[in-house]
Amino acid sequence: MQLNITGIHTEVTSALKEYVTSKFERIEKHFPHITNAHVTLTVENKGHHKAEAHVHVSQGELHASADEQDMYAAIDLMIDKLDRQIVKHKEILEKRAHGQDEH
Repeated sequence: MQLNITGIHTEVTSALKEYVTSKFERIEKHFPHITNAHVTLTVENKGHHKAEAHVHVSQGELHASADEQDMYAAIDLMIDKLDRQIVKHKEILEKRAHGQDEH
């Protein structure tokens, strides 16, 4: 999986990169067919932090974003949203595969 991390109005430190990378490793365990992901970390008005991710997976594309007062909390919330979407996407793909096998 190719992971790109971009910062807007903030510096993407090595600690932030490692944190995001470790979180995506957890997601990749659920669904290893992630081709690439682009994460944007933004600091807006007076400490308002936003984390967004666009993830390309086999047979689809997922998007999640989260706003929090702390960047790490925003990343955690974004990852939780992505995790739920990926599990749902995986279930849909499995249902399609089983549906095709029955015919």
